[in-house]
Amino acid sequence: MITAAQTTLADGRVELVDRARIEASPLYNQDLAPVPIAERTWTTYNYAALWVSMAHCIPTYMLASGLIASGMNAWQALATVLLGNAIVLIPILLNSHPGTKYGIPFPVFARAAYGTIGSNLPALMRAIVACGWFGIQAWIGGEALNTFFASVVPGWTALLGAGFGGHSTTAWLSFLLFWGLNVFIIYRGMDLLRRVENWAAPFVLIMTAALLAWAVWRAHGFGPLLSQPGRFTTFAAFFRVFVPSLTAMIGFWATLSLNMPDFTRFGRSQREQMIGQVVALPTTMFVFAAMGVMITSATAIIYGELIWDPVQLVGRFRDPLIIAASMFTAVVATLAVNIAANVVSPANDFANAFPRAITFRTGGLITGILGIVIQPWKLLADPSGYIFTWLLGYSGGLGSIAGVLIADYWIVRRRRLQVEDLYLADGAYRYARGWHVPGAVATLAGCAAAWGGLLVPPLRPLYDYAWFVGFAIAALSYLVLARLTKVHVR
Repeated sequence: MITAAQTTLADGRVELVDRARIEASPLYNQDLAPVPIAERTWTTYNYAALWVSMAHCIPTYMLASGLIASGMNAWQALATVLLGNAIVLIPILLNSHPGTKYGIPFPVFARAAYGTIGSNLPALMRAIVACGWFGIQAWIGGEALNTFFASVVPGWTALLGAGFGGHSTTAWLSFLLFWGLNVFIIYRGMDLLRRVENWAAPFVLIMTAALLAWAVWRAHGFGPLLSQPGRFTTFAAFFRVFVPSLTAMIGFWATLSLNMPDFTRFGRSQREQMIGQVVALPTTMFVFAAMGVMITSATAIIYGELIWDPVQLVGRFRDPLIIAASMFTAVVATLAVNIAANVVSPANDFANAFPRAITFRTGGLITGILGIVIQPWKLLADPSGYIFTWLLGYSGGLGSIAGVLIADYWIVRRRRLQVEDLYLADGAYRYARGWHVPGAVATLAGCAAAWGGLLVPPLRPLYDYAWFVGFAIAALSYLVLARLTKVHVR
């Protein structure tokens, strides 16, 4: 139902007219405010560029090359990446719609399904995952910085001693330097980040293309790269790795499948944001992943072993100029991607928990600290930790949230929200003391089903399908509970 406080344009977008009431609410701050129609200016190009800049990163390369290291051949790995991204594009587009229609960010959108206080459950679950990604990107950037220093400073690796945890002191120092650079840019503001991103992503593509050209040259053509056999001799053996790998591919962007309203709230139209995402996400991920797959396949020919980490691969080169240029590019690109993909959302999520106390900068600092606590160096120690522990593990929880959000918005409410009430402590979305019980219970049910295989061995196959299981159980549970409790749609 649309009240006098809202007006609807011919293209379906909704504008909140009277803002005075919500600005006095404890649930409001400027970072969470609905974007006025006049400021929703992002076009098809902006959304395509966003995905290009986020997908052209080292974790994307490592995602596909990690499948090669896990036993797949090139074609199997690429098909898995493409299928996973095609599937995750569906919840991404479904959850993008309310952002463009109402101009609201993800944690505010979640208040409809979870309640004004209950929305902190999905927001903080999403934020913790983003903190993990922040740490992973920071560790990768630190590795690149360490390799860069080693190429220009003689004896850099042993300069400050042996270190600890399997890494030299200079490696830890490089990590902390890169981490500090992230925090510095957060405090300087997003304008600096946008300027860096304009040229960072193309640099990554150029340098990866150069690395691929070198790999093709050393491996004597594309043929040897694409003909490298996988380790699976039967379909059953392949399928046992394919299922969790596909779930992990979906988990790679499961975070963005929830918080795309943080970006689509600036969209000029539904058509433009949809086209930009449909065109850019699958194609960019496939092309960049293909580069990673072929380069990793080449390392088996060139070095006699699979090297899935591009930073370690470049570190094998002998020319200091090549190493320095490659690592500088990796540092800049990782920096840009990390802040864009892993700070914007958790900063908003932490602000949603304490709107009057936490600003974007404070939320960004919290993200950075938790990124260290999660110990990303352990997750990246080998491909199985990165793909089958990190990506597969959290996908069940985020799939459960996506199931609730999509069921609530598209089926229960039929795309109708009352924006003003989303910001009011005593509005329609207060429910039971700020909690909407069906949303919380359905999410917990989805998580229990998705993660049950970790505790109950006979249920282990459910864990391999974690995102799918969490999504389905949470969505169905929510629809049943919403009918039983007779959710009043406003």
